[in-house]
Amino acid sequence: MSVAGPTVTPMATLPNPLPTLAADPGGRALGLRLPAGAFVDTTAEGPWHEPLLWCARERARPGDWRQLEPARRKGLLPVVLDVGGGHGGPDRWELAPADMSYPGDHDAGEVLAEYWQEHAVDGAPWPGADTAPPAGRDPDTVAADVAEALLDAGGPLKDPRLALVPARRSADIPAAIGWTGAVHHEADAARLGAVLRDWEDRFGIRVTALGFDHLLVSVAAPPVTLADAEAVAAEHVAFCPDTIRHGTEPSLRAYAEQQVLGGRTWHFWWD
Repeated sequence: MSVAGPTVTPMATLPNPLPTLAADPGGRALGLRLPAGAFVDTTAEGPWHEPLLWCARERARPGDWRQLEPARRKGLLPVVLDVGGGHGGPDRWELAPADMSYPGDHDAGEVLAEYWQEHAVDGAPWPGADTAPPAGRDPDTVAADVAEALLDAGGPLKDPRLALVPARRSADIPAAIGWTGAVHHEADAARLGAVLRDWEDRFGIRVTALGFDHLLVSVAAPPVTLADAEAVAAEHVAFCPDTIRHGTEPSLRAYAEQQVLGGRTWHFWWD
C-alpha cells in the first residue's frame, strides 16, 4: 500500500492591492504619493495572472523609503530592489511564483539543520538554533533607518529602486514574488522564508533589500554577546553557505565578531 507524501500549500497571499494602482499610478486611492513606476508580472514561464510587485523607474534617494510606509496599512510592504550589477530589473530575474510553497508549511529549525548537513559543514553536528535575544528597537523603524543608509551615495547597492510587494509579512517578500536568487542553494524561497519568519520573531528582522542573487535584512534585536553571535553565525552559514565560503572573514568566530555581534544588517549572497 502506498502512502501519499505531505501536501505542500502553495504560496498564500492577501488580496492584491496592486491592480488598484493601474488606474491610479500615483497611489492616491491608497493614500500614497508614488513616483513613476511599473508593475512587474514577468516570470520565467510567462506573464503572471496579476502584478507581483510595483517598482519605481528612477534610482531611490534618502527619504524615499518613509514615503512608502503608509502602504503597509494597505497590505503592500516596501523593499529596495538592486537592479545594478548587470542583472537588470526584476522583470529579468526569472521569477517563479508558481514554484513557491508557503513559508508557514516549513519548520525553520528543520530547514536550517538540513541546509547545515547538506551544504555547510560536513561531519559537524548541527549546533541548533540560538535562543531569542532581549527585545530591541521597533523593527519597522530600524528597517527605515537601514534603508536610508542603503540609499545614501556610496552605499552597498549598485542601483537601488523602491518597490512594493503584496505580502503578509516582510519575511514572505522573496517567496511572494517568486524570487530565485538562491537557486544553487534553494529553489523554493518559501523554505528560506520560514527561516526569515523565525528571525522576524526572534531578532526583529525585515527584508530590506533584494538583488538578483543577494538579500539584506535589517535587525532590530541583534545578538549582544559573542557566544550568542557565534550561534547565530552558524544559522547564517546554514542559510547561506557562501557567507563564509566566499566572505572576508576566514572563520565562524571572525564572522560572528565582524558581521553578527550587534549588527543592524545581515547581508547574504549566493554564488
